[in-house]
Amino acid sequence: MAEHEEWEKLTEGLPPLRADDYYPEGEGGTAFWKSLRVDPDAQTEVNVIRTEGERLLCSPSEELTYSLFSLFAVQGSRLEYERVYFEKRRRLNTFAFLSLLEPESETYEAALWDAIWAISSEFTWCLPAHVDANRPVSETIDLFSAETGFALAELSLLLGGRLPELLRVRIAELVDERLFRPYLEKGPFHWEELTNNWSAVCAGSIGSAALLLMEEKRDHARLARILEKTERSMSFYLQGFGEDGACPEGLGYWNYGFGYFAYYADLLLKRTGGQRDWFREDKVRRIAGFQQKSFMGGRLVANFSDTQPYGSVHPGLSHYLAARYAEVEAPPASLHADYREDHCSRWAPALRNLIWRDRAVEGAAEWKDGDFVFEDAGWLISRFTAAGGTFGFAAKGGHNGESHNHNDLGHFMLAGRGAFFLSDLGCGEYTRDYFGEARYEYDCNGSQGHSVPIIDGRYQQEGTERSATVVRCETSEEVCRLELELSGAYEDGNLRSFERRWVWNKTDLPSLSLRDEFRFAEAPERLTERFVSPVRPEVTEAGVLRFARAELMLELHYDPKRLEAEVEERTYRDHYGKDMVWYALDFRVRRTEADLGIDFLFNFVTL
Repeated sequence: MAEHEEWEKLTEGLPPLRADDYYPEGEGGTAFWKSLRVDPDAQTEVNVIRTEGERLLCSPSEELTYSLFSLFAVQGSRLEYERVYFEKRRRLNTFAFLSLLEPESETYEAALWDAIWAISSEFTWCLPAHVDANRPVSETIDLFSAETGFALAELSLLLGGRLPELLRVRIAELVDERLFRPYLEKGPFHWEELTNNWSAVCAGSIGSAALLLMEEKRDHARLARILEKTERSMSFYLQGFGEDGACPEGLGYWNYGFGYFAYYADLLLKRTGGQRDWFREDKVRRIAGFQQKSFMGGRLVANFSDTQPYGSVHPGLSHYLAARYAEVEAPPASLHADYREDHCSRWAPALRNLIWRDRAVEGAAEWKDGDFVFEDAGWLISRFTAAGGTFGFAAKGGHNGESHNHNDLGHFMLAGRGAFFLSDLGCGEYTRDYFGEARYEYDCNGSQGHSVPIIDGRYQQEGTERSATVVRCETSEEVCRLELELSGAYEDGNLRSFERRWVWNKTDLPSLSLRDEFRFAEAPERLTERFVSPVRPEVTEAGVLRFARAELMLELHYDPKRLEAEVEERTYRDHYGKDMVWYALDFRVRRTEADLGIDFLFNFVTL
C-alpha cells in the first residue's frame, strides 16, 4: 500500500513526455532528421531504409487471414503467419522513418497511414503460438502485442500533429483496450513473474506505452498502477541473472529482454526527471557488460541456449550503455546490425539504432581480449588475439533447467580467425513441439547435438537438478583451466563420477587439451565421445582428424588404439526453417572399463 501511494504521489505531478525528450537538438526532432538525411556517416543506413521503402511500395501488403492464423493449431508451424505479420511491421517502421526523414513526401506519408491502419485493423496483435487457450483472445497479452502497442504509442508521440486525428484516437483506444485494461483488470498474466525476457518485454512495453500516452492528470492513478506492476515484473526479470551478469538465455535474448528493459528504464528516467533510475543498480551495470564478453572473434558468439552462432549488436543500445558505464565498450562497427536483419522488425530497437547511435564514437576493430568467468552461470569464455587473428574458447556448466535450455552441460566451442571449428547448433525453428514434450528430440536442444558424451546410449536429462559443479577455474595471460563434475547431467545409476578438464593454451597458435575421467560401478556397455562441428574433417593418418577453413586448420589428436572414430553428416532446421548441415564426430571406446580416462588434443595450425 505504501509503495502504491508513493507511485500515486509521484505520477500526479509528472509532466508528459514530449518529442524533444528523444532529441538533444530539440525542435521536435526536425533538426535531427534533417541532419541524419545529409550526414555522410549515416548514408549507408539511410540508403538501406530507402531501398526497403522502394521494395515495399512495389509490394502489396498481405493480409493476416484466418487460414494463416489457424496453421499453428492445425500443424504446429509458425513461420507462415509470422512472415506476413512481421512484414507488416517492416512496412510500419520503414515508412515511419522515411516520413520523418522526408516529411515533404506525400507517398511515404500515405504509405505510413495505411500501415498504421492495417495494424490497427488486425484481429489480434498476438502471435497464434502465444494465444492462451484459457483466455479470450481479446484479453491475451504476449510479447508482440505489447511491442506493437509500444510502437504505436511512440509513433503517436514522435509524429505529433502530423498524425491524423482519427489514427491518433484509434491508437489510444486500441492500446487501452488491448494492453492497459487487460493488464490492470484481467491479470495476473503468466509472464508477470517470469525471470526471463517475457517479463521485460511485455511489462516494459506496457509501462513504456503508459509513460507515452497517459498525459492528463486524470490518468495519473492508472499510470501509477501500471508502473507499480511494471516495476515488479522488472524486478523478477533481473532475478533471472546471477550476480555475474550473464544471460542464461544467450546473447540474442540479452539483446531482446535487456533491450526492452533499457528502453523502459530510459523513458521512466526521463519522465520522472531522474527520480527513478534503474541504471544506478550494480546488477544492471554488470548485465550491461555481458554483450562484449559473449563474442569469440568477429561475429562468432558463444551461443549457449537458443541463440544464433553468428551475432550482431544494436548500435543504439550499445552506445547508450557505453555512455553510461565506463567499463562497457563501444562495439566494433563491423558488428552493427543491418536495418533488414531483424526478421521480427521490432520498432523500438530500430528507432534507437538511429537516435541513440553516437556516430562520433568509433569502436575498435575487435572487442578487447579477455577471459570471462561467469561464476553463477558456470560459463568460461576466452578471447585473445594471436597469429594475425582472434581465437576463442567457450565452455559451460550450469544446469539443464535454464530458460531456453539445451541439455548441454560440459559442452564447448572452439573458434579461430572468425570461423567455428567446434560449434553449437544454436536455436532451431520454433514450432509447437519445439517448446513441448518433444523439445529434446531436436538435435539443437538435446545433448545429442552437443559436444558431450553419450553413455550407454543415454543422453543428458533436463531439469534444474541436472547440474554441473565447478571443481576448478583458473585464468591467466598464458592459460585457462576449467574442471567440471558432470555426472549429475545423466540419469545413470551406474555412473559414479564424470570429470571433464580443459586446458586452453593461449600461444601464437593456441591449443586445447581435453581429458574426461569416468568412474562407473561396472564397466558400461558403450561409451561414445561426441563433438559437433560445422566442418567435415579429413582423415589423413591414424589418430588425427583435420578441419580446414581458409588458411587455418584445427588438428584433433586421439588414441586410435582406444577409440574408433566415425563422422556422420546430419541436418537440422534452423530458426528460419532452413535445413543446415552439421557433423557429429563420434569416438567410440573400443574397450570399456569401470575407470576410464580419455584424452583429446586440439591444435591450431596454419596452412
